Amino acid sequence: MTEKFRLGVAQSPADLAGPRARMDWLAGVLRDTQGQGIDLLLLPELFLTGYNVGDRIYDWAEPSDGPCAQEIAGMAREFGLAIHYGYAERADGVIYGAAQCFGPDGTRLGGHRKLILPPGFERDHFEPGQGCSVFEYRGIKIGTLICYDAEFPETARHVATMGAELILVPTALGAQWGWVSRTLIPARGFENGVFLAYANQAGTENGMEYLGLSFIAAPNGEELARAGADPEILVADLEIALVGKAQARLPYLKDRQRFNLTADSA
Repeated sequence: MTEKFRLGVAQSPADLAGPRARMDWLAGVLRDTQGQGIDLLLLPELFLTGYNVGDRIYDWAEPSDGPCAQEIAGMAREFGLAIHYGYAERADGVIYGAAQCFGPDGTRLGGHRKLILPPGFERDHFEPGQGCSVFEYRGIKIGTLICYDAEFPETARHVATMGAELILVPTALGAQWGWVSRTLIPARGFENGVFLAYANQAGTENGMEYLGLSFIAAPNGEELARAGADPEILVADLEIALVGKAQARLPYLKDRQRFNLTADSA
């Protein structure tokens, strides 16, 4: 197992107009952070297209191996790190809110389709995904949940019981939801004894204001890095052995099996 793992979280500008501008921005970030030893860079929900883009999402959706995916895989090879990003996936005659990760050799390490679609834009444009998966990279087991997925305790617990030591959460959280980023999502990592990283956008996109406040948190709830309201790149070293220590200290995953929730307590 990797003793330390350097994680980067990119809080991207929300006003980047379309996939080409976003790809160019990512290339600049990778050049600027080259030499920092980042093992994996996490990008926000629908990073490739933008979130508040209406029906343009249909034009900018692509398959998991589409042109932008191939270009990002090439960036992962060129800069020697894994890149995990959100995009609109075209498959099965529909589109999904999805995320995927390419490793430093350009291979696809894993992907996730958003399970739970909140009311509004997403329910009008996307189909929900099914199931969760965990992939391994540099000896670390990694799970993905997208934005609203992670606001339910059941989903984070599910991927933790699948063995995830790090949960990556790309999001597109609006400015009115500060409590979610400050309190609710960090609790998901703490109650499962895992590292958790949350990547949001910053600024305004077509009238929608984003919260920012991306973060990286340790299994004991400590914030290792926290962004403000502006575009920012966070970097933190993860000591993966802390996962086992946190889960031994507070054995929520084990002790939850002691519940007898069907018994009559009267």
